[in-house]
Amino acid sequence: MLEPARQLTPPETQRARAVAGWVAFCVLLLALVLVPFALFGADVDAVAQRFLSARPPAWQVSLVLGGLLAGDILLPVPSSLVSTAAGGLLGFWGGLATNWLGMMVACVLGYGLGARAGTVALRRMAGDAEVARLARASERLGPWFLLVFRAVPVLAEASVVFAGTSRMSRRSFFTVCALSNLGVSATYAALGATAAQLESFLILFAGMVLVPGLALAWVRRRSRAPGASR
Repeated sequence: MLEPARQLTPPETQRARAVAGWVAFCVLLLALVLVPFALFGADVDAVAQRFLSARPPAWQVSLVLGGLLAGDILLPVPSSLVSTAAGGLLGFWGGLATNWLGMMVACVLGYGLGARAGTVALRRMAGDAEVARLARASERLGPWFLLVFRAVPVLAEASVVFAGTSRMSRRSFFTVCALSNLGVSATYAALGATAAQLESFLILFAGMVLVPGLALAWVRRRSRAPGASR
C-alpha cells in the first residue's frame, strides 16, 4: 500500500520555491544570451568587425563612450553595453579609465540632482517601492549601500540620487563611489577586452546580460531575507 505523500513544511516550501525561482532565473538569463546569439550573432559580429577595421581615434571613442556613461543618470543609456564596448574598443586599461571617469561624472550629477530636486526626482526615477528599499539598505549599511547597488539597473542611478537627497557626507559618497565604480568598470572592461581578443560576441553579450542580471537577483534576494525590512 502506497504511503501518502508527505506535506512540505512552510520552510521547506519556501526553500523549494526559492530553488525553483533561481533555476527559472538562470534559464531565462541563458536564453537571453544564447537565443539572440544564435539568431543574430553572425550579423552582429560582421558589423562589429567592420567598425573595428575603420574606427575613429581612441580618444574620440573614449569621449563618446564616457559621455554616454555620464549621461546615464538622466538618459536611458544601456550602461552595461557601453561599458563592455569600452573594454572591447579601447583595451582593458583604456576601457577601465573611460568607464570609471564616465561613471564618476554620473555620480556627481546624480548627487547634485538629489540634493536640489529632493525625493520628487527620486520617486519618479525608481518608484516608491525601490525608494523604500534604498532607505532600508542605507540604514543597515551606511554609505556602503552605494556599493551594493552599483551594478544593478535603475537602482545604481537611484542610489546616488538618494545619497544627494539624504545629504550624505560628500567625502563618504565620493569614496564609496570611487571604489565601487572601479570594481564595476574593471569587470566590464575585462569582459570587453577578452571578447575582442578572442573575437567572441558571445562573451561580450553574456557580460552585458549576466552581470547586471545577477546583481539584480542578488539584491532582490537579500531584500527578501529574514530581517531585511527591519
